[in-house]
Amino acid sequence: MDVPVFEEYEPAGDCDCAGCAQQRRALAARAHPSAHVCRRALVLVTAAGVVFGGGGAGTAAAAVPVPVPGAERAAPVLDPDPSTEQGAAGPLHGPSGGSDVDQSALRPSTRSQIIKRAKKWVRAKVPYSMSKYWTDGYRQDCSGYVSMAWNLATNEWTGSLAEFGDRIRREDLQPGDILLFHNPADPTKGSHVTIFGGWTDYTHTSYVAYEQTKPHTRKQATPMAYWNHSASYVAYRYKGVVTSAGGRGESSVTPYPGIALFGPGAANKHITRLGELLVARGGKRFYANGPGPRWSDADRRATKAFQLAQGWRSTEADGLPGPDTWRLLVKGKGKDIPAAGTGRRAAPRSTEQPPAFPGRDHFRPGRAGDHITRLGRQLVERGYGRYYTSAPSPRWSEGDRLAVQAFQRAQGWRGGAADGYPGPETWRRLFAAR
Repeated sequence: MDVPVFEEYEPAGDCDCAGCAQQRRALAARAHPSAHVCRRALVLVTAAGVVFGGGGAGTAAAAVPVPVPGAERAAPVLDPDPSTEQGAAGPLHGPSGGSDVDQSALRPSTRSQIIKRAKKWVRAKVPYSMSKYWTDGYRQDCSGYVSMAWNLATNEWTGSLAEFGDRIRREDLQPGDILLFHNPADPTKGSHVTIFGGWTDYTHTSYVAYEQTKPHTRKQATPMAYWNHSASYVAYRYKGVVTSAGGRGESSVTPYPGIALFGPGAANKHITRLGELLVARGGKRFYANGPGPRWSDADRRATKAFQLAQGWRSTEADGLPGPDTWRLLVKGKGKDIPAAGTGRRAAPRSTEQPPAFPGRDHFRPGRAGDHITRLGRQLVERGYGRYYTSAPSPRWSEGDRLAVQAFQRAQGWRGGAADGYPGPETWRRLFAAR
């Protein structure tokens, strides 16, 4: 894939600088009979500069332009104001647009609204331009695109967008945040900004980028933070981002997918999402290779750690995400998982031997006893509490059988070996020290 080159220079119709004036005269002179020859000469000179100068964008820009017949030659001018070359901050619809709104006021936006606006330009394939304005009034360059997505009252540029955001760590990026590179020494070389649309996988080495570049707006997987100047990009979060359109609650969270999609044997995108949320809340230490779509003991332990951090106990902290666990995670609420060695002191590991297996006949419909309660509690502790509608009790229930069967299948057993009734090996493995 070709790395996009960002040229932040077009001859503005209302700019009086010598560079824009010369370019306008060159464009007007194309009607001259020898204009084609002159343009050909310019191409040849520029190409020669690429060959002998290494082919860089800076070499091409430094090529000496061929004079256009009939046009007055202008002396080179170095403009110290970068905004005149990149697209200056200004009102919507350009200099003539004007505005009587408070340009410093932040317009609240949810993350889903930011991404929805970003997608609108992607679908429309808005052409890249630094002097033209789209129908919504925003300039058609990278900073104008972010101004539009953030619903700012004005068109900003890469040198001013940071004023509307809070700097964050890259690992804390969420959809609607931006990655910004502003080169104050020469904003025309490399300055760019993208909208973060989400990680492509658990490695967090690439992300979905929404960006305005030539030839038009696009959405694609992009290496963190960009194809070039990667180390210079800084992550920002819009200061006006809210969790709902009214600024209260969360209107666009991922709905709870249901307990059936979590637990031993399950594999789906919601498990990956759960792991990512847990890592963001302090559960990274539980994952050796990062969250993935297949349920693992790391998911159970991280979920349980989060539940315990909320002060929950027993079946409320069984390591399986119920509606309340999911709601706190997706809304960013509740208490984070404490670092290892802090928070609640862990109970000392029991030195007792696993209880003796009481026999198969004790685990059948109609039977009752303390060993059934002990079995149920151990199943909940091991992450199989979703099969119980209430706390384990002394009376054998269908919840006990289903939980035992799920544990047996997690051992790789099938058929009669996974009938839901505990035998000596099931009992030994269930109570084995971990």
